[in-house]
This record gives sequence, structure tokens and C-alpha cells, in this order.
Amino acid sequence: MGAWLGKAVGGTLGQPWEGCDGPLALRFYDPVPQGMMPNDDLDLQVVWACRLAGDWQGCVSRANFADAWLHNIDFPCDEYGVVIRNLKLGIPAPWSGIYDNFFTDGLGGAIRSEIWAVLAPGDPVQAARLAGIDAQLDHAGNGIYAEQFLAALESCAFTEENLEKLIQAGLSVIPADCALSHSIRDTVTWCRTTEDPATIRQWIMSRYGSDNFTDVKMNLAFVTAALLLGKGDFAKTVCTAVNFGQDADCTGATAGAILGILNPDAIPSAWLKPIGRALVLNEGITGIEPPPDLEAFSDLLLGLRGRIRVDESTAPEPDFSRFEIPCCQSFFRPWFASDFRKFAPRPQQGGRRLRLPGNLTEVDFREQPGESLQMLEIPFQLEREERVRLVVNTPANLLVWVDGTFCFGRNGGAMVPAFHRALINQMADLVLTAGRHRLWIGLAPAAPAMKRAPLFFGLADVQNQWIPHAFLRGETV
Repeated sequence: MGAWLGKAVGGTLGQPWEGCDGPLALRFYDPVPQGMMPNDDLDLQVVWACRLAGDWQGCVSRANFADAWLHNIDFPCDEYGVVIRNLKLGIPAPWSGIYDNFFTDGLGGAIRSEIWAVLAPGDPVQAARLAGIDAQLDHAGNGIYAEQFLAALESCAFTEENLEKLIQAGLSVIPADCALSHSIRDTVTWCRTTEDPATIRQWIMSRYGSDNFTDVKMNLAFVTAALLLGKGDFAKTVCTAVNFGQDADCTGATAGAILGILNPDAIPSAWLKPIGRALVLNEGITGIEPPPDLEAFSDLLLGLRGRIRVDESTAPEPDFSRFEIPCCQSFFRPWFASDFRKFAPRPQQGGRRLRLPGNLTEVDFREQPGESLQMLEIPFQLEREERVRLVVNTPANLLVWVDGTFCFGRNGGAMVPAFHRALINQMADLVLTAGRHRLWIGLAPAAPAMKRAPLFFGLADVQNQWIPHAFLRGETV
């Protein structure tokens, strides 16, 4: 119960500030809520619990999680949208978390770690095992390690109170040489050097900061620092986590859950009164009958004790050539980034035919002629007339057309390829007819030193959910 109360408090505190750069100076809710705010941090764990208690009959498996992603979750954001798209394409776990996924290091797995600690209290190895199977659906590498780290730490929090020992327990279940481990170990060292949150935040951002505000290496360092600087004080800990900024609702929720496990009675009543105990879920959760409140949710989980079993069977690795996207590459000259309005770039006849590995690829500028624009012509099709959201994102210079009509462009910049939070110069909402269309992407290095650059392109519906079969995967131009 303490886990969910602490998580609800921290998540509600941080949610209005999700994605802010920070630092902040919160000491209490701002604004003060009229109830618990719905949050995917808790939503997904409610789905897992309801399905485990129901038709899954306590079985934790990749196939069961895949079924839940397709039938109970309608979240288009970041890695959530990628796993749903990949599963619809027929890509099973763990490949669904690896293929074409910019957000492998996203925080979406780490924030659903508490359920595995609750189901394996005092058994960090088992908690990490369960968390790893869960996280593989939509993450790889550090994104998986993050959920395992927190699940093990939280599992030990049922039997151990020393915060540094808890952090070491979390580190014990992930590779010592991974980037996440380095960020957490560095943060522990820095917190021994100073207790000034601003200084520690600066050190974390300078070494592990990311354009993607959900990156686990940065955000779990914030959680670690908040725990060590808060020294068991609930209000100080959750406020410190949120005040670091970035994925503020998730860091606050995780820090709150950990302290809630350690000492449920230490959550001040002033923090509990505004949120109540009703279990509030997002509208994107469907197909389950959730418990009405946090007490009933806790009872549901208690009923699963002793019933959890694991099926670690893995589907064969798919033939990824079936998901390659046809493309024709040519070069347009002359073109100058400083005066692009003088030119009307078009793909040239007789271009080079390519097959891109997916919607996330890399552009090579090493052989590109000077003062030229590399033109990628990519066909796609729609089954019906509809309004779509087109996103094309790269740190390089960029111009984008659809069917010959200019849509948008920009001169370099940060890369966060997400439909729901794409910047205005990275996306366009279009009404397109059924049938074939042509996407033209013009690219040039943003600086002479830029020899390669990542490139993302994708189409979503009006709900920001991927249109998975729009690009002609496996075909030729």
C-alpha cells in the first residue's frame, strides 16, 4: 500500500512539470490537485495485475505482455508506440524492443518496476528476472537494466532500510559496465562530495544529460540523488526528485514509491489528503475491470502471492529484411542552406535504389557533393483518405515534401522523434487520399564536421498512433 500511495503522491506532484528543463523549486503540489492524477507509471502495472489475476493465471511471459500491449493499451508515446507498431508488424519480443526503436533507453519500463518488487519482496534476483521479461517488450540495454535495477532495489526495501545498500542491491543485478550503472555509481560518489542539489544536478546533466527528457541514465541518476539527499524525509525526497526537472512525474513517483515501501506511515497526511485513494487510470487503458481504489489494488496483488510462474520461451528472431523500406537516393545541385528559397529541389532521374532498415536509419554525407542536397524518395500508401501526422527528424539540415508539396524544414537541431511531442519544424498534419504517395526528404550536413546523421520518418493517425503498414516494407521502389 505504501508503494502505491508514495507513487501516487510523487507522480501527481511531478505531472504538471513533466518534460520541463528544470531546475524547479517546488515544496508542495503546484497546483494542488483535487484527486490523484492518472499516470502511465501506475496504469500499466494495473493492467499486468488484472491480467495476471485473470486469464494469465499468474504466468509472466513475453507472449502475455504482447497480448496486453495490443488489447489493453492505447498509448502512442515514444517506446509505447514503437512496441505496438512492431507487434502489429509481427515482430515478437524481445525483438519488438530492439527493432527501429529510438527510445530503447526510455523510462517507460523503469516506471513499472514496483509490481515485481511487490510480487517478490526480499528477493531482488526474482524481481529483476520478472522486470527484465516485462521491459524487453519495448526496450533494450539500459532501458531494460533500469527496470531491473529499480525492481531489485524496491524488493530489498521490504527487508533493508539503508539507502546506499538498497542502491547497491539494484546495481548488483545489472552489468557493471553499462552506462546506467556508471551514471548511478557516479551520482553516489557525487552525493558523498556535496549535498547541494544544484551542483549534483549540474554534474549529472554535464555527463548524462540528453535531448530526450525520458532517458534513464539521466533520470535514474536524479532518483538516486534525491534518495541520498533526502535521507528518508518523504517530502524532501520527492520534491528534490521533481525539482531536478526532465521526466519529473516519473522521478517523483519512483522516489515516492521507494520511500512508501520503506515506511508507509512516514508519508505526511498533508500530501495524502489532496489525492485520495481512488484508483484513477488514463482513458488509453481498456479491456480490464480495474480495482476501484488503491486498497483493492493492493488486495489484488496480495492474492497473487505464491501464484506467479515464469515462461521464458522466446519466439525465433524474425527475418528483418521483410521490414526494410524501399528508397531512391539522388542529389540536387546547387543548393545553399542560407538561401534555400531560390531553389526547387526535386529527386533526379536514375537515382540509386536503396532499402532502408526501417523508419530509423542513418544518413551518410561522406560522399555527398559540395553544396548539394541529398534527396531520398520514399513511397508510402494509405488504405483510405485520412488525416495523418508526418514526422521527419534529424540533426542535419532538412527539407520535406509530400507529393511535391513543401511541408516543413529546419537547419539542424535536437532529435526526439515522437509524434506527440514533435516540434513545429519537424512535423505536419496532412489530409491525404487513399492510395500511393511520395515522401521526399532533402538532407545536407548541418556543419562541415557532420559526416553521418541519424534520420527518423514516420506516419501516425489523429491519435498519434503509428500507421504500421503505410511504408512499403519488403517491396522495391
